[in-house]
Amino acid sequence: MARPRNRKARVDDVHETALAMPHVTVDGTSGRPVYQVGGKSFVFFRTRRPDAFDPETGERYDDVIVIWVADEGEKAALVEDPSTPFFTTPHFDGHPSVLLRGSRIGEVTRNEVVELVQDAWLSRASARRARQWLESLDPEDPRFVPPVRR
Repeated sequence: MARPRNRKARVDDVHETALAMPHVTVDGTSGRPVYQVGGKSFVFFRTRRPDAFDPETGERYDDVIVIWVADEGEKAALVEDPSTPFFTTPHFDGHPSVLLRGSRIGEVTRNEVVELVQDAWLSRASARRARQWLESLDPEDPRFVPPVRR
């Protein structure tokens, strides 16, 4: 079976990928989903905050997605690459996560978002759960996107 065409990412891809990961719970007490594994958040959708705003108007962004990464090196690679829409703010200094505006998610591909969310899950899941999930992957599945970290 042919693999689906790698299209521009959509916010729904974040939700679908996070929900497809094993042992995921969703905390919605803030009114926005917070995806967790083993009680640890790996993706969440922020409310308007003073640290993420439009530099021209001062209006706070209402569409910021926080995605965990493995470490500061991975974070730096994403936020320092001017070709990507990933960013950070001083509030997240020292925090292993990147920020992405939902309105800019189409600047990356669906596969890039899938890999990023899967890697976020891997960075927060227990070693046993991560190993079990990696061993369960079927490279012949047309939906398969190989994780970056192993």
